[in-house]
Order: sequence, then structure tokens, then C-alpha cells
Amino acid sequence: MTSKTKIISGLAASGALLVPTALQAQYSPVAPFKGKIGKTVEDTKTDYPAHNPVARLGAPNVVWILLDDTGFGVSSAFGGLVETPTLDYLAENGLRFNNFHTASISAATRAAILTGRNHHSSHLGRFNDDKFGTPGYDTYLPMENGTIAEALRENGYSTFCVGKYNVIPVVDGSNAGPYNRWPTGRGFDHYYGFNPASGSGDQWHPLIYRDTHREPEDPQGRLAIVRLADEAINYIAEQQSAAPDKPFFLYFAPGTSHTPYHVSPEWRDKYKGRFDSGWNEYSRRTLENQLRMGIVPEGTELAIPNKDVALWDDLSADERKLFARQMETFAGYMSQTDFEIGRIVDFLRRSGELDNTIIMVALGDNGPSGEGNQTGGRDLPPAKAKQYIADELAKYDHYGDERTWPFYPNGWAQACATPFRYYKKWADYEGGTHDGLIVFYPNGNLEAGGIRTQYTHVVDFLPTTLELTGATMPNTINGYKQTALEGVSFAYAVLSPDGNVPDRKSVQYYEMNSSYALYKDGWKVQFPNGTVNKQVRPFFPDTEVHLYNLKEDFNEAHDLAAQYPAKVKKMLKEFDKLARKYNVYPLKNGKAADPDYPDPSRDHYDIFVGAREWGEYPYFDGTQGKPYTVSVYIDEAGPDASGVLISQKEWALYVLDGRPVYATASGDRIVSGRQLPAGSCVVKAVAEHPDKKTVITLMIDDEEVGRGALSLKQNIPGKSNAVNVGRQWGVPVNDDYTSPFQFSGKIFKASIDL
Repeated sequence: MTSKTKIISGLAASGALLVPTALQAQYSPVAPFKGKIGKTVEDTKTDYPAHNPVARLGAPNVVWILLDDTGFGVSSAFGGLVETPTLDYLAENGLRFNNFHTASISAATRAAILTGRNHHSSHLGRFNDDKFGTPGYDTYLPMENGTIAEALRENGYSTFCVGKYNVIPVVDGSNAGPYNRWPTGRGFDHYYGFNPASGSGDQWHPLIYRDTHREPEDPQGRLAIVRLADEAINYIAEQQSAAPDKPFFLYFAPGTSHTPYHVSPEWRDKYKGRFDSGWNEYSRRTLENQLRMGIVPEGTELAIPNKDVALWDDLSADERKLFARQMETFAGYMSQTDFEIGRIVDFLRRSGELDNTIIMVALGDNGPSGEGNQTGGRDLPPAKAKQYIADELAKYDHYGDERTWPFYPNGWAQACATPFRYYKKWADYEGGTHDGLIVFYPNGNLEAGGIRTQYTHVVDFLPTTLELTGATMPNTINGYKQTALEGVSFAYAVLSPDGNVPDRKSVQYYEMNSSYALYKDGWKVQFPNGTVNKQVRPFFPDTEVHLYNLKEDFNEAHDLAAQYPAKVKKMLKEFDKLARKYNVYPLKNGKAADPDYPDPSRDHYDIFVGAREWGEYPYFDGTQGKPYTVSVYIDEAGPDASGVLISQKEWALYVLDGRPVYATASGDRIVSGRQLPAGSCVVKAVAEHPDKKTVITLMIDDEEVGRGALSLKQNIPGKSNAVNVGRQWGVPVNDDYTSPFQFSGKIFKASIDL
């Protein structure tokens, strides 16, 4: 045991706190010189002012792990049927919190976890593309709401963010920034992960950023989760090599298990046949495990079935075959992620840092996703559902690879939420907000394998971490006076020897898509608002008020609203008070864009190649169903040229044997009647939509060289919205070429006119 380890072990046992420094690592003006400058060295008295805060010797490292769209009943650590041995190890040697809650959608939860303030207070009341001009929804996370990274850096920590960030405005996610709200602008020394404005994406061909710059595509073809784990290990290794006595904070948010369920085949195949008995049996077995493990209270029964879920036995043979495969893929994805997390934990162990590291794992940023609806194909009308099932079954043997975009139906989401009802985006029901939480801290002398029932919320992560590390929240960060933290530390429950301590958090509001709820002193009132703004929430237009005593009714089986109308009225008044305090109003049923929002989109885009020989535009809404012209300005080509001129998820314009070709994911191709000239030229593809058809005209220097009608189905899985010039990113649109198929000539720019 090192001296560093011995010191923190004693502090953890006694509950002592670190003494914070007043220095600020980010705001660091020239310090007053307190020495004396003489004419000679002998006459001079030197002074070395401290420019950066230094953590007290023995300060623990901190690792936050935030999973995505997972569900309370998924991980084997919480009784689920998906094997997660790393999470099992952390839970068995740490604590399980069975009463932990999140906001019911990704960006909202991430704003709350990072700032310790409620998500509406952090201006992310719903998602980071809201475009609604009120403080709760404008998506600009205030500088006055300092992040955990900013706080810990001011307390002498190195800070790293790896994976999914998802709390900057979508309009700031371009190559022009501004970057002040990107992770490196909000306290993280380094960032490696998806575009910080993005909520999901291709895992085989992810758009990865290092700090504020795009990374090239991985030449090894590694899955995103492997790359993320590698980089997390690299950051820790480099930091500990350079400053072994300096603690670090790692925020690891891999994006698992958000769709698409991209997974290495050996992980998917571990689960072959395991889910053939269906989601109803999955729920039954999971609840049985949860009861045996003491994770849910004795007497808990299966939740009331969700109204939008079919019984497994009522499905056709094809449906059962596909849906079982979808769950095998999801489970493999989750287990592979657990393995990669295990590599990080093992590196901490081998480097001697594990005992002195606080690891907090939130097993979801919301509940499992029911957005796949009845088939995994999202909002498919019944007439198209059968074809979707046939198309997906044709991919059965390679499900989860780059040619697929796997999702699962809401039946599996219901099972993954066991023992709760409903899903992600449902702020009123526990299935949308109730997740597992693991806290691991060997030097904290925690009750190994203990279960904590205290009510906790994701907004409490930051104050808990500050208390466990002895750090403090600065009053000012970068010149911004800080708002008060709104979370409540649950360090008291972590450090309690047996967990037999009363709750210290008494109240928490919830709101998403106009469904809202209030928890207070063990009671929860729900206001589903299924018809706010005359919009009906799909499948469940519930407008009734519900009241539950969660101390006695863990999964909302017994509605007491009719029995206690006065309590309902009182709690509604309390919700209104909190809603006004935390910027919750106006309630919005889903994504309600403000018509006065300044629209950043434009009719003309120029994408310059520069000196890299390829160019990009990270986020582009697409061209499907719109008239448009794509123009590529070529400086050098010739009749032997080949390669992609410009590509997007729906189409590609490329050159084969000197001839331009326009192709779509549906299999349509239009080939130029002549080759490119030597020297410079402009290649165009002009799309028109007469009589509900899509007609493409190919042109070289304004001369028509090809023309044809395309099918309207222009969509390819495994592609991002990014536009790439001079190469293909990810999966090609057809078998004419393999990616990246970089253009052999030279391109100056490409233009898109809508």
C-alpha cells in the first residue's frame, strides 16, 4: 500500500474532507511578485507563486461510467439475463443502489450529471436540438452551471471525457464551433468521442473527435467501444506516467446500449437461442433473480403490462425469430461493452490505482428505448411491417455488422425495464427514469455487496463526488459566478456501514414531453398529460392523475389517487412551485420548435477540400424528397480517374473508369455517357421530383451526360448525416467500390444547392 493509499483510506473512514485551494487552473492571471529584484543575483530574492491548484496527497481518482438506453432489468448485476461480469465485480465489491433515477432522455440526464443542477436549470429540458427560446429549452448550458470537470480541475485533478457528450447545441457541432461549450471548453483536459452534439451513430464507422478535431477512420476497423476503451486507458497511462501523485477524473460514456446495436459476431453468438422463449419469460426470470438477490423488495410482482406490447406467444414464427435475434444482438453489444469496461478496471488494478479510485456506474441515462415500436423498425405502418421483418431476417447471419442497423421492439424494452412500466421519454413512469447504480471504492471501506435503498437522482452525482473526494465547488469559474448546486449528496449512504440511514433527499420533479411527476417523501404523483397541445401521445393517451406510495409499492402497481385527492392536489401545487423555479414551463409535447427560432440552415453549401485531399460537413439534414443540385469542382482528373466525388447517407456521386456515376442505397445507378476531360471540370447531379418521382440529370461542364428516374427509397443503414467530399465514409452505397474509395484526382470544392 502506498503512502497515497494509506492517507485516503484513513480519511474515508473518518469522513474527513480535503482542504480546497483558492487557485483556479482555468483562470490564471499573473500572480503578484512577492520577492525582491536587485541589480545582481546576490541582491535578488526569488518568488515562485503557485499557478495551478494542487490536490492534497492521497486524493482519490474518480471514474464515472454512464451507459445509454439500458434498463433496470438488463445487467446481471441487477438480476438481468445479460452477462456483465465486470459490473458484477464492481457491485459485489461495492454497493448497489436500487432507488436511483435519471431524467428520461439522454441530453437531459447528461446536463444534470455534469452540472449537479436540474436539466431545465441547465437549459436542456428535453434534447439539444429543441430550438425553443425559453431558458429551460434553449440548449445553451450556462457557464454559471459549472461542470464536474471544471470543479475537479480547480481542485487539482486531470480531467478526461471519453465517449458521448450530447450537451452542446446541435448548431455548435460543426467545424466552425464555437468550441467554448465542447468538453474541452467545459473543464476537460482531453476529449475523445462522438461529435459532442450527437446522441447516437454508427458504431462500426463512428465520427470520432479528438478534442475539437475529427479523427480519421480507424485503419484497424475497430468497433467504437474498443477505440473508446483504448483511449481511456491511454489517457490514464499518460497522465499517471507524467504525474503519478496527481488524481484524475474520467467520464466514460460509451453510448452503449443506444441503437444501432453494432457488435462483434462472437459476442452476439454467445447468446444464440437464449431469448427464444421471449420477453414475457425474460421478465419473469429477471424478477425472480431480483427477488432472490434482494434488489427489489420482497413481494414485488411483475409490472402491469404496457398497453403497446404484444404477448410473445401471439407473434408469428418469423416475428419470434427476428425479435430473438435482435435481443441476442443487444445482449452481445452490452456484454462486449462490459468487457471493454473491464479492461479499464484491470488497467487501474495493474497500475496500482484501483483501490484509490471511486467508480460510479449509472446503468442507463434513461429507461430502455421503446422507440422501436412493434418490430424494431420504429413507426412502420402495418402494411410495411411484414416487409421489414423479411428484410431484417435476410440479414440474420450478419446481424450487428456494418450492413445492419439493429434495434429491438418495445416488448424487449418492457422486459429490460423489469420490474417497471414504460420506457425512455416517459418521465411519469418508473420505467423511464429508474436505473441501477453501482458505487465502488475499496479505500472507502464500503459494505461489499451492500444494497442501498435511499432515494437518489442523477443530479446528485456531482455533490456526492465532491463530498467523497473532499473537493469543493468553486464560487467562481473562469470569471462566472456559480449558481447553487441543486443535487443532494448521497455520500452518507455510501459511507454508512450498513445502509441503515434515513433518506436525505426528500423531493425531485420529473418532466419530459409534457409528461411529468413529483416525488416527495416516498410518494409519487404522475400527470401523464397525454393530450397536451392537442397532441396525443402514441399508444398511451393517458390523461389521468396517478398517485403511488413507492415506499410500499416499488413498481407502481396500486394507484391511490382516488383515495387521497387532497394529497394529489397538494403535490400538484408543489410541482408547480418547482416547475417555475427550475424553468420547466412551458410544457411541450415532444419537440415543439419555436417558429421565431433563428434558422441556421441555408440553401447553398460550399464544402472546401483544402490541403487534406478530402472535405466534410458534419451535420446535414439530407436531400431526400427535395430538389437539389450537387456540383463538384475538379482541378485535375482525366479519363482514368476513379473515386468518390461526394457522398452522403442517401447517395453518392463517384467516378468509375473516368465516368461519373450517381447511385443510391436502393440500388439505382445513373452512369455518364462520357468520361471526364483532362484537366479541370465541374460534375453536377441535378435532382428534380416530377410526378412524385426522383429524376437525376448528370452533367459535365453543363453538358447533359446521363439522365434517369430513381426509386424514392434512398436510405442506407450504417451511415451518418455527414457529407464527405473526395471519399466515402463507412458503408458504400453499392458494390461498385469499397470504402474509402478516395478520389484519384484533385477537388477544389463541392457545392450543394437546395
